[in-house]
Amino acid sequence: MNQWVLATGNAGKVRELSEMLADAGVTVVPQTALNVTEAEETGLSFIENAILKARNAAAQTGLPAIADDSGLAVDALGGAPGIYSSRFAERAGAGQGDADNNAHLLKLLADTPDDQRGASFYCVMAFVAHADDPVPVIAEGIWPGRILTALQGDQGFGYDPLFYVPEKDCSSAQLEKAVKNSISHRGRALSALLSELRKRGKL
Repeated sequence: MNQWVLATGNAGKVRELSEMLADAGVTVVPQTALNVTEAEETGLSFIENAILKARNAAAQTGLPAIADDSGLAVDALGGAPGIYSSRFAERAGAGQGDADNNAHLLKLLADTPDDQRGASFYCVMAFVAHADDPVPVIAEGIWPGRILTALQGDQGFGYDPLFYVPEKDCSSAQLEKAVKNSISHRGRALSALLSELRKRGKL
């Protein structure tokens, strides 16, 4: 089994990625288990932040590292919250954490009709074989949907209870875990990443 460090402390991401990578013969160790100091996310895009986080984890552990940077882009908000998805409410002084982020999003979209509530989840994944790897492997996943007017479901994390998945006629938080992993932005990005890693002989 390959062992990689996973550059996140988000329990939901650790759980999802561990399950998806196990099928590829990879064991992931979350960076929190290795006392890695989190990278400062100074990038202005998902790609920049994913690479920053992967290099940081690899530098502090000596292990190959995988990182993702992901978030929600809402059409009616000009693509916000984007790279600030996890700190959306906090940046507006409206609390901190998933519940506050969802409440803040609902408040901003209160007067937005259904046909203008389009949104997409984006995920960029980066893999580096070592901290100074000059050719990081990058993959992207996009999951289109729209924002509901009220929370639905209790699975998943983040904005899942507000993200309506048209092809399944339910929220992301109402999907079975295996179904979500197969169609989500993170699942799509990871599938593309693993395919590219195999092409390059890194897996």
